[in-house]
Amino acid sequence: MTLTVTNQNFEQEVKKSKLPVVVDVFATWCGPCKMMAPVFDELSKELAEKYKLVKINIDEERDIAIQYNVSSIPTFLFIKDGALVGKEMGYMSKDALTKKIESYCG
Repeated sequence: MTLTVTNQNFEQEVKKSKLPVVVDVFATWCGPCKMMAPVFDELSKELAEKYKLVKINIDEERDIAIQYNVSSIPTFLFIKDGALVGKEMGYMSKDALTKKIESYCG
């Protein structure tokens, strides 16, 4: 199960992470988000050595979504050394997401 981040632990888990972080901004009612969940969970295990993959529920953590200008979901935030280096929206295949992760966080 992928770690769900909140306002309380965002600084520690994401901004101060030694590994590049991929944040899945989702909602429980969102169809494409539900389709992405197993893909994201799989990648979080497969890529655990190189990247940290976490989730943020947009309905519970609006402040983070506002801070990163998230206007639709799912949105994937790519954060390296505490800074946003990329942002992608919408459903994508496992291969496509893997390529985005490597492209932004390499």
